Amino acid sequence: MLNKFFVSNRRDFSSLSEQEVLALAISSEEDDARIYLAYADGLREDYPQSAKIFEDMAAEEGEHRTRLIELHKKRFGDTIPLIRREHVRGYYDRKPDWLVRPLGLDKVRGQAAEMEAQAQRFYHRAAQQCTDADTRALLGDLALAESGHEQKAVQLEAEHLPEDARQEEDDAERKQFILTYVQPGLAGLMDGSVSTLAPIFATAFATQDTWTTFLVGLAASVGAGISMGFTEVASDDGVISGRGSPIKRGLATGIMTTVGGLGHALPYLIPHFWTATIIAMVIVVIELWAITWTQNRFMETPWGRAIFQVVLGGALVFAAGMLIGNA
Repeated sequence: MLNKFFVSNRRDFSSLSEQEVLALAISSEEDDARIYLAYADGLREDYPQSAKIFEDMAAEEGEHRTRLIELHKKRFGDTIPLIRREHVRGYYDRKPDWLVRPLGLDKVRGQAAEMEAQAQRFYHRAAQQCTDADTRALLGDLALAESGHEQKAVQLEAEHLPEDARQEEDDAERKQFILTYVQPGLAGLMDGSVSTLAPIFATAFATQDTWTTFLVGLAASVGAGISMGFTEVASDDGVISGRGSPIKRGLATGIMTTVGGLGHALPYLIPHFWTATIIAMVIVVIELWAITWTQNRFMETPWGRAIFQVVLGGALVFAAGMLIGNA
């Protein structure tokens, strides 16, 4: 009965025969080619030039597979054992493209670089384990080919992705990042930082009770975060507007709304009223500066207009809270 717990469904790489090593290499090349084609398919609509690069990389993996199959036929015949990555203990893993979507340029480029490095290490190890001269030579050549993929990628980029096209795709990716994360997050931060000023400071000056003020601030921040998050999700599915996943936008909005409100609510965990209030005011200034900087950095809003909008809005809401609290 204990065998059920201790017997592994995987084998050590060192226990593989040379035929099994070749079979593993063949299946690995097949998987890598499919992954590169999936990357190309996922990038084609927004980044057509980069998609061509991954199509060429898939074609090169297909050439590697063909050379491995020819060697297997020569040495062991037409029947290739079924052995895959998941059958070998400690072998590198591959994430299918549907697990890493949406496909951003930086993400797939990084993933491809990691794939190439892993494949290179595999071929080096496999060559050391094989004694047949032809097999060692081929595996060594493939290791060199994988190590040269970085240079190959540079050549493919020069062929398919000239500077103007690269700049266009980078601009498109930056725009998508802003639409999916920055814009919703900024809206949430503004709402959380500004809209909660009135209830928090009204409670503070009306009660001068720090714990009550903290509870009101906590409730206002969490409630606003939930409300803003669901509103963002329900307002636009992103299909026509191109703003990206509504779930991601909703999370960005909801989290930043809550963070914006909690920033000046948390100081009221300090029992001393004026100490807590002064710290909360300082944090409000920091929050408003962060909003202004983000507007200027990502939304390209001029500094003067950003400062005027944020500071004026924050000051009005803060004044309303103080006046109501002291009424």
